[in-house]
Amino acid sequence: MLEYVKMILLKVSFSKMLFEKELRKALRHILPTELSAFKSWCYEQFARVHWTVMNRIFAQHAPAA
Repeated sequence: MLEYVKMILLKVSFSKMLFEKELRKALRHILPTELSAFKSWCYEQFARVHWTVMNRIFAQHAPAA
């Protein structure tokens, strides 16, 4: 599933709205054990364009302490 969501994000990265929508969906589908690697990959790939979107989405998705 992780490779699939990566492929989707690469394809929709041209649009802020689509990227945000697909990132939210991706976080519902990837395993908790994959989250750290996925988050790192996202920042490596998309930080220049979607930094604020990712900061907001990953902050909302952070596990409660």
